[in-house]
Amino acid sequence: MSDPRPVLVVTSLHDPTADVVIRGLHDRDVPVVRLDSGDFPASLSVEAEIDERGLHGCLITSSRTADLADVRSLYYRRPTGFAFPHLSEQDARFAITQARYGLGGVLASLPGCLYVNHPHRIGDAEFKPAGLTAAVAAGFHVPPTLITSAPDNARAFIKAHGSVIYKPLSNPVYTVDGVASVVKVAKVFPDEIDDNVAGTAHLFQQRVPKVADVRVTVIGGHVFCVRIDSGLLDWRTDYSKLTYTPVEAPPGIQPALHRYMSHFRLVFGAFDFAVGEDGRWWFLECNPSGQWHWLETKTGLPMTAALADLLERTS
Repeated sequence: MSDPRPVLVVTSLHDPTADVVIRGLHDRDVPVVRLDSGDFPASLSVEAEIDERGLHGCLITSSRTADLADVRSLYYRRPTGFAFPHLSEQDARFAITQARYGLGGVLASLPGCLYVNHPHRIGDAEFKPAGLTAAVAAGFHVPPTLITSAPDNARAFIKAHGSVIYKPLSNPVYTVDGVASVVKVAKVFPDEIDDNVAGTAHLFQQRVPKVADVRVTVIGGHVFCVRIDSGLLDWRTDYSKLTYTPVEAPPGIQPALHRYMSHFRLVFGAFDFAVGEDGRWWFLECNPSGQWHWLETKTGLPMTAALADLLERTS
């Protein structure tokens, strides 16, 4: 008899990666309840009680109902934010806060549920300073990095380390002439640093002379490594120039990956490395909600099956 417990998939309506995973689960006769927390309360409702039995109740979408005590796993992808446009600014702020700590708190407290990944763990791992510090402790090579709001500090760091790049600490979307844009990774020079640096925090990092990049996708106990050749400073700026080759990780990388994952209590992670001219892999970042399916399409690596195994809880 198949297991009737559903997998919750929490993401936006338009998420092709989630679509692929859901199809894989359906092929295994695994029930799925998909929801976008941003649909609350218009087409998503929650009924949760906490008593001597613990947390119990249900989530109700326009087409499905999920028993809170019966969810086998939760795949947390990219849900939209809460919004209450019909309310005044002050009332909307209050309603958003209640939704975040109410519905969000319920989703984060499901008993016996495997999270891929837990939303709180995602939040912890998205802080770049925390990720870089954890990477050092895990045993990765990490380029010297400065986080500062002091212009003189930034100039001194650039002069001391020669070739330096600037990276945003997080990347909210900007709209430029009606087109969604983000701040790109770029080389930076001492004479470009002015007093505007004092306006907020900035991340500067010594540039690794590299011959390629590697994206490592960790799914439970599976590790998929893909070398990306592009000749670009940031390969994400032009996918048409990329070539992909599955590779094996050098000695020491896999244990460090698992130490890093254990630190943040993650079961999924998309790691980016720069391959130095001497062959060393330099840790750049780990995205706990990173994209991965296009790499399966390009290489044939069985990532969907690995993720479906994890969510089905057969691995």
